[in-house]
Amino acid sequence: MSENTEGTNEAAAQAEGVAEPAKAVEPAKAAEPAKPAAGPAPTAPPGWDPKAWQTHQLRKQRTASGAWSLAPLAWAEAARPAAVAPVPAAVLGAVLASGIAVSLLLGDGLGPGLLLAVLPALVAGYVAARRAGRGLRPWTALWAIGCLALLAVPALRDSGWPSTLALIAAVLTGALALHGSRSWPGILLGPVGFVDSAVLGVRWVWSGLRSRGQGSRQRWLPLVKAALVAVVLLVLFGTLFASADAAFADVLSGLTPDFSGVGGPVRLLLFPLGLLVAITVARTAAAPSRWDRIQVRPGKARSRVEWALPLVVLNLLFAGFNAVQLTVLLGGYRKVLQATGLTYAEYARQGFWQLLWATLLTLAVIALALRWAPRDGAGDRRLVRVVLGTLCALTLVVVASALHRMDLYVDAYGLTRLRVSVAGMELWLGLVIVLIMAGGLFGARWLPRAVAGSAMAAVLAFGLMSPDGMVAQGNVTRYEKDGKIDLAYFQSLSADAVPGLDRLPEPQRSCALRGIDGELAKAGRTPWYAMSLGERRAREILRERPVKASYEECKRLGTFGARTEY
Repeated sequence: MSENTEGTNEAAAQAEGVAEPAKAVEPAKAAEPAKPAAGPAPTAPPGWDPKAWQTHQLRKQRTASGAWSLAPLAWAEAARPAAVAPVPAAVLGAVLASGIAVSLLLGDGLGPGLLLAVLPALVAGYVAARRAGRGLRPWTALWAIGCLALLAVPALRDSGWPSTLALIAAVLTGALALHGSRSWPGILLGPVGFVDSAVLGVRWVWSGLRSRGQGSRQRWLPLVKAALVAVVLLVLFGTLFASADAAFADVLSGLTPDFSGVGGPVRLLLFPLGLLVAITVARTAAAPSRWDRIQVRPGKARSRVEWALPLVVLNLLFAGFNAVQLTVLLGGYRKVLQATGLTYAEYARQGFWQLLWATLLTLAVIALALRWAPRDGAGDRRLVRVVLGTLCALTLVVVASALHRMDLYVDAYGLTRLRVSVAGMELWLGLVIVLIMAGGLFGARWLPRAVAGSAMAAVLAFGLMSPDGMVAQGNVTRYEKDGKIDLAYFQSLSADAVPGLDRLPEPQRSCALRGIDGELAKAGRTPWYAMSLGERRAREILRERPVKASYEECKRLGTFGARTEY
């Protein structure tokens, strides 16, 4: 589950009929279709563009040979995965186990069952990688550990939005672990490789099943019979023991999934999904697409004046803005508010979003400036470092100003989910700018991996810190300080907020928890494999100290009134 060795890749690629290039292929060169050894004449039929005809023939060749890719043809040819040996029997067993685990453990929601459900897919990937001659390398191990850590977020947090971010980040991190990417094309195109591997993997597994099924009935038929007998015995005696003892029935119902109602069809749909995930992981681990072989040509170098003049003007604008911010910070708030007619909170709110967009656009400007930077000698390199380094340093001041404005706004109106999210994003953008500055000083070879790792770490920290819990804690602390609180906002929070809201006095506590308590009661009993730690703690708190305030009393406090979220 790491990068392929050159020898293994070259031999496997030659076995598939594709010569292994000695170095990365540029898209422009890879776009030239290889001439088939035997096949249709190169002359395009009437009505066909010659280049389009050649590309069409190459695609037909790839399809006939079992190759497929969602990526453009030039990139797909450059990153074409090697051929793989027939699928091992252990991989087939792990694929089947993955389908069963996903069906049983994810039908009631995410939680600890998610980690257990991915274990068979990890086993399939490990076995496939070892059979293909791929070893475990340090970066691969780091990405794999990060992926598992991200998958643990739904087991800890009840809130859906940090869990969703963690799942997306886990997919991207898993792509890094399986493809071993280290360049920008490799990191950005890694998820595309999963789609390719899913298509190629289904063919791979199907051909393996067909080859094993021919003349091997004596080997697998006894195993199927034994499995069916074991299932029948478990169901029969489990039912008898459950009807004989209520305590055992209660334990058994908590351990086994519920197939009644809507859960049954959902589990049937999850079974093929689990199979597909395991097949994709195994095929990618055995022969990943090597997106690092794609090289993006640098843009045309500009002259020093043509390149530097716009950036110097932009630096002057940033410097002027930062000077104004420093003046306001040192005591000019009252004068600014009098001149603009804005309130203290309106001034903070008005500027944050603009500064966030300014930070994002600055990153785009830096990327384009590096593409067209002059590069004739040491003098040009110094010029690029000075101009872009100054822009990065001034952008960091803009980031600090944006975060300061958000702090002012939170101080006036309290925390919300959106305010926590955008502040966290602004912090991460500031970290990316610091990494770019470090890359300019010490070389940028490691920069793609560093940015990807920082994004993974940011999403993981965001989930572990429990955003809903932070919102509850911050607003309760603000209430204890000045008596201001928006009870209506808490109705939409998840169970992660219960420990923080439990500190409120009655009847504010009961009114703040009323919405969460209703959602937990509506959900009913959650099995252990679908219950997060946040939900478990919330249920324990609400069981020990139930909600007492009535609907009318909460309505008088404004719990169900209109609210505005920024």
